[in-house]
Amino acid sequence: MPLAKDLLHPSIEEERRKHKKKRLVQSPNSYFMDVKCPGCYKITTVFSHAQTVVLCVGCNYVLCSPSGGKARLTEGCSFRKKRDTPLARKDDTERN
Repeated sequence: MPLAKDLLHPSIEEERRKHKKKRLVQSPNSYFMDVKCPGCYKITTVFSHAQTVVLCVGCNYVLCSPSGGKARLTEGCSFRKKRDTPLARKDDTERN
């Protein structure tokens, strides 16, 4: 009897639903993001699972607050995920 699931080639949706340590290739659920303040339009780098309140450097506006898991963005704040750049890190280590 053939297997109902292909264990070597799981679908992307199945991998996303799994726990971070149970995936075929382990990867974290967290990320860094650039958050733009709606008041002064300055961009601040924030961790997705921040455990403290993050304030804007320019105007002390609350950008995000902890919620037990992922940080909750304040209404009006826009964000984008930062890309992981392993090549930049490799170049920095070669220069030293």
